[in-house]
Amino acid sequence: MESRELRYFVAVAEELHFGRAAERLGIAQPPLSRAVRQLERRLGAVLLHRTSRAVALTEAGAVLLAEGRAALDALEAAEQRTRRTARAADRPAVVLATKAGASEELLAKLLDAYAAEPGSVHVDVELCGPGQQERLLRTGRADVALLHRPFDDTTGLDTEELMTERQVAVLPAGHELTIRAELRLRDLVDLPGLPAARWPLADGGYPPGPGPEVRDHTQLMQLVALGRTSMVAPESVRARLREDTVAVPVVDAPEVTTVIAWPPQSRSRAVADLVRTAVRL
Repeated sequence: MESRELRYFVAVAEELHFGRAAERLGIAQPPLSRAVRQLERRLGAVLLHRTSRAVALTEAGAVLLAEGRAALDALEAAEQRTRRTARAADRPAVVLATKAGASEELLAKLLDAYAAEPGSVHVDVELCGPGQQERLLRTGRADVALLHRPFDDTTGLDTEELMTERQVAVLPAGHELTIRAELRLRDLVDLPGLPAARWPLADGGYPPGPGPEVRDHTQLMQLVALGRTSMVAPESVRARLREDTVAVPVVDAPEVTTVIAWPPQSRSRAVADLVRTAVRL
């Protein structure tokens, strides 16, 4: 199986539309269709159900989509890590990916503690949108990442747990729910005047809905203060509360566990030292 064919198939499987997939890949639609048919013949399996109106994955296609994504990530990771290892001879560094606005206190402690370690190297911090740090790690653009279960998938990664927190609802000061000692998730559904914020999709667009479009937690926090939305976040968010926001425990929200994660094939001493420092905090 060629990586080109695999990229073509993954694009079609994700878009479920040959025209959009061809546009995304920057190629014409006929060669894309031929490549997918050739891949099906080579594998001896129908990967896509095609009609004049729709494209759908078969069971075999769903398997190849999952495996194909992992394979393409591994190819990109091999290229990225090789290039960065070659450059590291001049400037040794570790790239740490983390969600912007999350685990700020933990991150600051980790960077300070690691910098004090003998033989420490420079740590480049890559601040990401929700869910992006996992992607950077899997594709080799980051060496290590702070991830948050149950929201981030750590399958196939090596991890160490750093902290577990309850979640709280952050509401604008003066809202009627702020006088409650605790809340449940059902209390936060369809709050009048506080529609749920909308995060970007994989293609950069936003899902439909009345809530404001947000890109990071700093922006979200400001919108909460302005009375445009609410948010549910780990309890450590209290350290960043503004005077015009209030946090109330949400007793049935899942606990959030922050982990430090790295690829199992990593042989970097700097990554190992950074992980050991994180575990000791």
